[in-house]
Amino acid sequence: MRRLRRWVTLSISLAVLAVVVPDSGRQQFRASLVAVEGASGLDTGDGVVWILALGSDARPGEPVLRSRADAIQLVGVNARTGDSTVIGIPRDSYVDIPGHGRDKINASLVYGGPELAARAVAGLVGIEPDYVFTTSFVGFQRMVFVLGGVNVYSPDSYVEPLASIRRGFNDLNGVESLVFVRERYALPDGDFDRSRNQGRFLTDGLRALRQRADEPGALERLVYSFTQHTDIDVGPVELYRLARAVLAVDPRRTSRCVLDGSIGMAGSESVVFPDRQQARSLGRRAGRDAKLEGGCG
Repeated sequence: MRRLRRWVTLSISLAVLAVVVPDSGRQQFRASLVAVEGASGLDTGDGVVWILALGSDARPGEPVLRSRADAIQLVGVNARTGDSTVIGIPRDSYVDIPGHGRDKINASLVYGGPELAARAVAGLVGIEPDYVFTTSFVGFQRMVFVLGGVNVYSPDSYVEPLASIRRGFNDLNGVESLVFVRERYALPDGDFDRSRNQGRFLTDGLRALRQRADEPGALERLVYSFTQHTDIDVGPVELYRLARAVLAVDPRRTSRCVLDGSIGMAGSESVVFPDRQQARSLGRRAGRDAKLEGGCG
């Protein structure tokens, strides 16, 4: 009964927000959530939804939705079972971008925004995202602040000007979290390790979100903060259902993989040639139920 009252309160809050919060044009753009045109989303009835999470590397004054993607993580959640899968895609993966030939996959955001990035990922993995969530550096730090920080596991130790990361669990604020998900030069496997750390952060961030959401009134405050700093291209009911799906995930039932690949040259640029067979295998095995069995191979 307590959970039912909470969701009723949240539904009312979202309905109010749909009236008082403008849909777009916020003075300080921080993040974006869009539904992919033609995707089934939460209407399939099986409780499975796929979200493409992008971290834009836009600098101040640059368009967040038309800058290269610094982080590319395809996240599947199953609200019925609590299972989830996170597939990390190295940003320099050399792929076919619809209408633009072959290029690094992070350029798809530049060419055509979130929708084209979703199509490029679908062409590689075989899973069409239902939603694309894109955040800026400022938006990412803001989310960590709202959560009160995130306790993140790191397999490596390194020191940067803005953060000192030790092997093991680290309590990170927004700035330190941004260093953690962007660092690659101090890691033994470069961009592949960075993508792994981004997947770790998503899992540990979800754990922090679930802990906060259990506090009285916290869920409503979190959703309100999200709507205040995010351009949302979905209705309040759909946003409510998406929040329910995400919070139904058990971090202990999350599988994480990063696409393998070989480093080579495309013209004068260093790129990653992704293992397409592995990518399609991950898509086939996790696409239907967001549950990945048999490891990352």
